[in-house]
Amino acid sequence: MVGTWFGQGQPNSKESMYIDRMRADGKWRGEYRTCSRGKLSDQVQEGSWVLKGDTLILKVELVDGRREPRTDNYQMLAHTATTQKYISMGFNFPYTPKKVADDFQMPSCPMS
Repeated sequence: MVGTWFGQGQPNSKESMYIDRMRADGKWRGEYRTCSRGKLSDQVQEGSWVLKGDTLILKVELVDGRREPRTDNYQMLAHTATTQKYISMGFNFPYTPKKVADDFQMPSCPMS
């Protein structure tokens, strides 16, 4: 789980993308970008993560620097050194991120 993971798609937006930065100390940073007609909307969430059996638990503490605590649970379906597949237990939405370099930056929005 430790490393930087990039994926595309969110429950209500196929035009969304995300980066999950999972640190070895249990800290986590999620970066989210939604694109609409070439314009972008970004959000950053920070908190902690833990894997218990096949359940990934993300404890969100901050959203864009504001305290907005909540817990998000995901069922891990597959995990290798380079790919993951998990489902949001709240939305039943599948995520399939791939491991990227730790200095990976969010891509720009497509212009169309």
